[in-house]
Amino acid sequence: MGVAGHNDLLLGETTCGSLLQQLQLIWDEVGESDEDRDKMLLQLEQECLDVYRRKVDQASSSRACLLQQLANSKSELTRLLSALGELSVSGIPDKTTGTIKEQLAAISPSLELLCKKRDSRVKEFANVQLQIQTLRGEITGNLQFGEHLETPHVNEDDLSVKKLNEFLFELQALQKEKSNRLNKILESVSSVHDLCSVLGTDFVDTVTEVHPSLDDSVGVQAKSISDETLSKLSKMVIGLQEEKSKRFTKIQALASQLSDLWNLMDAPVEERQPFHHITGNMSLTLDEVTVPGALALDIIEQAELEVERLDQLKASRMKDIAFKKQTELEDIYARAHIAIDSSAARDRIMSIIESSSFEPSELLADMENQILKANEEALSRKDILERVDRWMLACEEESWLEDYSRDDNRYSATRGAHLNLKRAEKARVLVNKIPVIVDTLVARTRAWEQEHGMPFTYDGVPLLAMLDEYKVLRQEKEEEKRRMRDQKKINDQLAAEQEKLFGSKLSPARPQSSRKVAGARANGGGGAVNGTPVRRLSALQSGGRTASRDGRRDPSRPVAPVNYVAIAKEDAASHASSNHTGPSTP
Repeated sequence: MGVAGHNDLLLGETTCGSLLQQLQLIWDEVGESDEDRDKMLLQLEQECLDVYRRKVDQASSSRACLLQQLANSKSELTRLLSALGELSVSGIPDKTTGTIKEQLAAISPSLELLCKKRDSRVKEFANVQLQIQTLRGEITGNLQFGEHLETPHVNEDDLSVKKLNEFLFELQALQKEKSNRLNKILESVSSVHDLCSVLGTDFVDTVTEVHPSLDDSVGVQAKSISDETLSKLSKMVIGLQEEKSKRFTKIQALASQLSDLWNLMDAPVEERQPFHHITGNMSLTLDEVTVPGALALDIIEQAELEVERLDQLKASRMKDIAFKKQTELEDIYARAHIAIDSSAARDRIMSIIESSSFEPSELLADMENQILKANEEALSRKDILERVDRWMLACEEESWLEDYSRDDNRYSATRGAHLNLKRAEKARVLVNKIPVIVDTLVARTRAWEQEHGMPFTYDGVPLLAMLDEYKVLRQEKEEEKRRMRDQKKINDQLAAEQEKLFGSKLSPARPQSSRKVAGARANGGGGAVNGTPVRRLSALQSGGRTASRDGRRDPSRPVAPVNYVAIAKEDAASHASSNHTGPSTP
């Protein structure tokens, strides 16, 4: 029965009381004393206290961990809010309520959200900072394009949008700086390409001396934009421009020499054509020279060789060239009516050429200098010479007008009579201006002589002397006209008295000089104009206003009067004697 009861207790619900009851039964069966039983019960009670104490300690430790975890979560939440620059996160209770686990459960979603947001913001910061470092490295030249940098350390204490925008603003500024530098690089590379093309040098070899990435085969974004690259490239462009300017100046000088030598030796067009690409640069400016290879060294060498060849040819043909220059000089003096000793000048040229110290370039330079001075002198005489031409033309018109006035048939209805009438009207206007023309010419001539300190000569004769003699002869002519008018009045009175005495009118005497004057005028002014002898004025001994170098008249210019007066004294005397002739016997 005892065993059966014991098993029933084991099968029932196990509790401290049931276990104590079982222990009492066992002790009863064994026969334990009360003292042993008390000791064992005391021991059992102590062991129970120890178990409870351990459990309490464990529970207390767990609570402390939860509290620490809650505090850490709150601290992390606060730190994340501060780092992200946010004031609060939705979902967090305003008051601390509920158990510790409830508080942890309430704060965990917000903390998890902020952690995700922090991780995302860190990646953004890292990406932006990496781009900034990369651009800085490219600008400073410490980093080549395509070279990877380590992910920069991100300060997680400040992940605010404001800080991110500062980095983004810095990144945009660096990107703009890179874009500007790329544009400068591309412009400079383009300039180098154009200059190399004109100079005939290899572009790739030239530009890669600055940096290998400047080759056209490298992408735009991969080109070096460092300060060193920009500086070297800028210096290269300046150097190439200086080289272009130097070569352009040299090739223009060579082209000018070629042109001068060709003109000196009358080179045919076929000989000049192969060098048209060189001489064509004479009319261009430096910026207009863009043809590839236009300033290449072989082109300059080609021009130098041709100039050297022509110089050698010029030396062998120096006599003809020098005489050609002398002819040009004499033509300038002839057109300016300056008398020179052509024979002495040619003899001097021959003596220089035949001398042992003959230098063709010096002789040509001297003759070019003479031609330049002759042109300057001719230019200074131009105004006076034009007035001399006008004066001589007026004298010729005066002579023609008087010949025309002596023609009894001038008003007849012959062919061309109306043209002569119009010319006579214009001639009278021009003749009336002769005194003013002469006075102005005298004033201009004297001013020229004072300025240059030398007399103004016209084909070797002082112009003022010519003008003074013209004034004297013109005055004599006017006096002769007045005397003839007075004589005509006397003759008219005699004729009237004869008519009263004899009852018939005298037959007028035929003037003998009118046909003579017309004949002299038709002669073209070779010996006299208007019947005035050549001996009265030695101004133009050749009998013409303009003479060529060898003394022959230039047919392109009008004939100049020699004595400038319309009526000669001899003709005047002849005319007067004819008026004194007595009447014929009736």
